[in-house]
Amino acid sequence: MGESVKKQRPVNLDLQTIRFPVTAIASILHRVSGVITFVAVGILLWLLGLSLSSQDGFSRAAAVMDSFIVWFVLWGILTALAWHIVGGIRHLLMDFGYIEETLQAGKRSAVISFVITVVLSILAGVLVW
Repeated sequence: MGESVKKQRPVNLDLQTIRFPVTAIASILHRVSGVITFVAVGILLWLLGLSLSSQDGFSRAAAVMDSFIVWFVLWGILTALAWHIVGGIRHLLMDFGYIEETLQAGKRSAVISFVITVVLSILAGVLVW
């Protein structure tokens, strides 16, 4: 009896051939940016605490910040934070009914969110450097 029912299983599991829709990419990146922001808060609070601890602590914090890699990481943190905020606002607008719950509206709002984040990322780069 078990053999007469053929299970519909995926035939191709090559991840390089799977194309995610823009809405899925936006959702995944929103989760990733949340994790990055959560970890970054700890690092930034440590750096703030170090800089406020004493004159020597401030000098050490300034020395840490005197690196291209640190500035690049800071820009990445700001970009992740921007995406998380923009994506969160997008989700809130959908939850409150300001954005229709259709596939087309979801795609459009995801693309608009990406564009806004790119602009904010460029502004963050100008701010950092």
